[in-house]
Amino acid sequence: QVQLVESGGGSVQAGGSLTLSCEILGTTFTRYCMGWFRRVGGKEREGVARIEKDARTFYVDSVQGRFTISHDNAKNTLSLQMSDLKPEDSGMYYCQEILCSSWYSAFNNWDKGTQVFVSS
Repeated sequence: QVQLVESGGGSVQAGGSLTLSCEILGTTFTRYCMGWFRRVGGKEREGVARIEKDARTFYVDSVQGRFTISHDNAKNTLSLQMSDLKPEDSGMYYCQEILCSSWYSAFNNWDKGTQVFVSS
């Protein structure tokens, strides 16, 4: 059974940085592609960054140039480096297996996520 465990969230001031980590247990990256999602308040969970099997990365416009997604094959972990954080980046962040070439999650087994709060 696949388990995804997020960590690294916290509280920072606007302009600060955080790096989120996702430990991937019970699977290897090659099964699906991977992505980071966030939920802000009561809104729908949205994809913010994803990485394809060939390591190409994609971002939503709001985080382009500020966030970097990467995968460590040796450790089988997914990371999200976030810089120049803005208050609107605040939310609960989740990692998830996704269907390649899309923002669609492959499964509906979401972990508890990791909270990011950016103060102005």
